[in-house]
Amino acid sequence: MIAYLKGEVLEVKEDGAVIVCGGVGYEVNMAHSSALELTAGTEAALYVAESISPYDGTVLYGFLNKEDKDLWLLFKTAIPNTGPKKAMEFLNKALRSVADFHNAILKRDPKILTGIFGFTSKTAEKLINSLKDKMDAVTVQGESKIKVMDEAPYMSGVLEALSALGYSAAEARRAMEKLYAEGINPNDKIENIIKEALRVLKK
Repeated sequence: MIAYLKGEVLEVKEDGAVIVCGGVGYEVNMAHSSALELTAGTEAALYVAESISPYDGTVLYGFLNKEDKDLWLLFKTAIPNTGPKKAMEFLNKALRSVADFHNAILKRDPKILTGIFGFTSKTAEKLINSLKDKMDAVTVQGESKIKVMDEAPYMSGVLEALSALGYSAAEARRAMEKLYAEGINPNDKIENIIKEALRVLKK
């Protein structure tokens, strides 16, 4: 069983990559945000999990670190009717901020799961019910983005402006979460921050 790959990145795809090890190219499925961290022609090291399907044969799933792999395994084993592909979909959303996902599950807060991470209400409840007693064992890296955003002086003004333009609170917060992840300048004029948020929302 393959558990780890280290080699040259031959190709980067939207949701994965091809890694060449010992002259053999391994196609690895990944979370979209993780795949974006790779660059063709450079070396990469991935934690790997194998899944055998009667339809697809052996499929490899890759992760940038052990913590991401452990979270994916938790999704796959703890959430009913969740196969490896669905677990990767969950991971891709959770990676927006693992710290905030972790807190949302422990606090049993479906609003954060729907508003920030984009889960449906039904899926949010399913995640909470399945993981509420298991998240304490999950290693969390990084700080809470939601808390930092909420404390930003521009946050309330931007949310009010976007609401006045007809966007829901969930849409506005997702746009701000993306801007924060991109490295928004907190000292920029609020007009410029609103303009950037609209750019994200119109994509």
